[in-house]
Amino acid sequence: MNVETLALTEDLSAGLGWLAAGLALLSVVLLAGELRRKGRSFGLAFATGTLATLAFLCAVFRPVAVSAKSTTLGPRIVVLMDESRRMLMPTEDGKSRRELAAKVAARLRKHFADSRLTFLGFGDGEPKSYAPDGKTSQLHSDLMAAFNAVERAPGEQPRAIVVVSDGRLTRPGELTDDEGLEALVAGVAVPVHTVAVAEKEPTDASIRAVKAAGAAVAHQPLSITVQVGCSGGLACSAVPVKLRELLLGEQPLELASGVVNAESGVGSIELDIVLDRAGSRVVEVVIDAPKGDSIAENDSRILTFSVAKERVRLLHLAGRPTYDVQALRTWLKSDQAVDVVAFFILRGETDDPEATESELALIRFPVDELFMDHLPSFDAVILQDIDARKYKLERHLVRLRNYVQKGGGLIMVGGPSSFAGGNYAGTPIDAVLPVEQPRGGKPSDSSQFVPAFTDAGQAAPVMRALRGLMGDGLPPMAGTNLLGLPRGGAIVLLQHPDLEVSSAPMPVLALGEAGDGRSIALGLDSTHRLAFGEAAAAVGGRAYGALWDGLLGWLMRDPRYEAARVELLGECIAGEPLQLAIHRLPGMVGDIDLSLEALGPKRTKTLTRTIADNHSATVRVTLPGQEAGGYAVRVSVGAAPATRQDIGCERGGSAWSDSRPDPARLSRISDASGGTFVGRDAVEQLPRAEVTEVTAERHVSPLLPAWVWTLASSLLLGAHWIARRRGGLA
Repeated sequence: MNVETLALTEDLSAGLGWLAAGLALLSVVLLAGELRRKGRSFGLAFATGTLATLAFLCAVFRPVAVSAKSTTLGPRIVVLMDESRRMLMPTEDGKSRRELAAKVAARLRKHFADSRLTFLGFGDGEPKSYAPDGKTSQLHSDLMAAFNAVERAPGEQPRAIVVVSDGRLTRPGELTDDEGLEALVAGVAVPVHTVAVAEKEPTDASIRAVKAAGAAVAHQPLSITVQVGCSGGLACSAVPVKLRELLLGEQPLELASGVVNAESGVGSIELDIVLDRAGSRVVEVVIDAPKGDSIAENDSRILTFSVAKERVRLLHLAGRPTYDVQALRTWLKSDQAVDVVAFFILRGETDDPEATESELALIRFPVDELFMDHLPSFDAVILQDIDARKYKLERHLVRLRNYVQKGGGLIMVGGPSSFAGGNYAGTPIDAVLPVEQPRGGKPSDSSQFVPAFTDAGQAAPVMRALRGLMGDGLPPMAGTNLLGLPRGGAIVLLQHPDLEVSSAPMPVLALGEAGDGRSIALGLDSTHRLAFGEAAAAVGGRAYGALWDGLLGWLMRDPRYEAARVELLGECIAGEPLQLAIHRLPGMVGDIDLSLEALGPKRTKTLTRTIADNHSATVRVTLPGQEAGGYAVRVSVGAAPATRQDIGCERGGSAWSDSRPDPARLSRISDASGGTFVGRDAVEQLPRAEVTEVTAERHVSPLLPAWVWTLASSLLLGAHWIARRRGGLA
């Protein structure tokens, strides 16, 4: 735009200009006063005097003509778009709040067409550039962090801030009063206008919060408080609540149930659950929402508990008190962290009825009570050289199999009455042992041999302490049970140097997983030689404890005996990329094999991945988004046994727990900052800031040269003198 204007010279200071103007005005006033005292008409004298004074001023100010090309610069406005996961919730018209926010953004661009708009998406931490079609979301909606970032940003500060949200912000919180809001927005120093994308409460029953009282400890009651909220006029006088544990390859295990009265809008119930197994456990909390519930995704929460152990509770069953049995029982009893219940069968049905009292068991063998009533209370069961048929274990092997698949541990230790020799071959327990049991032929071999470490045995943390003491030179063992091929996923740590099965070395020690549990097959009944004998004496008898520390530690998922630790980064949200960090234990080398398997009765691996060894202690992995549910993540490093971490993926997570919008909070934020609050259909009511005119090109030219103004002043002054003389003025 071209603008033509008149102006005064710019090389005269303001003080001198005002002095010249004052003197000129004074001279005109004095002249008029003089002529009035004379009482005569001296029009010519007054006119020439006034003109001479004006010419003098023009000579001093030297007026110029200014020609300028200028443009208008719109005010800078920052628009903060809420990109929290909560904005993905649907509204009454079927669209998500994020879709409605995108429409608001388009209307803001049109309404503030003469302004310079900067769109930023805010959630967790620093705001980022806003993309209307963005797929990512963040857990929180921290508006205060966004305000602070705008305030700290270099360059031109905005003239106003516009916030587009549903109002249920993380910060400022719901309980922040008006004074607190004023203090929070004081640093912004510009009006904050707010736009509510949703104002109507949906008809929704949801799990608002799930809280655990204290840490989860195996076998100990854990108090869980479930808070249920209802909105939109939904009838919630009796809402059923269930808690269940998600298991691998099994139906969910019902833990507790109850009914919540949320007729007043919110209600809660406290339920006690017991998680029997250590490690990561996935618990699903579900409500049976009343009819009319519009958001089904927040009717359930999937939570992961890290269950610790105060003591390891073991059931040790042995068929006879051999040296190996006595060595294991003595070692178990010596560990203060182990609570062992041991039964030795000292007298069988065919034994001499005239046996002395010292040869008889003090109590009968309560096989039915142990397996029917008390089995779930044990962390692991050790079967050592005990005949299943002879001692009536056979009828309980289905329960033992189910116990392992639901998270229990099992160790079968060798001996004449173990494995096939103890009538276990072809029984339900076959499904959970890490090796097959041959049927037919002799069940054991009595030839002395030295077990050999496999590649996995050399790499596994389970055997690290033993190998640190003994190296690869184990003492000779007095024979072994004959074992079959390892089952799928099993890891063989020790093998026979001479015996083979299907042209492969026969396993002697193998580890495996079955459902949610773990099992160990040890075909030896002379591991006591690690505690006694010449080879054992060289290391002070510590090798025996090193072996069993590792085996029990692995069975109980002790992190010291895992090859790696798996960490979930952030939340697992259905459909969004899954972030994992894999931390190798020191000394663990090799490629990383990762698999993800859904928890539940149908075992399905959703993905597998191999990560080449880069010798990094921590490897970050991004996996595709999964459906809502529980998952078992298995990670193996090189030849070492796999590590398992259970995780839960939710549809909305905690961000969807409260679906109610909060437009009142947005209105209070605007009031505290001097801004304006509107709904999504009234964006055009937001005030516009004034535009700024910026001159791009300017030309200055004098109206007349300075000497012309000076000459005119002199001539007019002379004319005034002549007029005074003729009028008889001195």
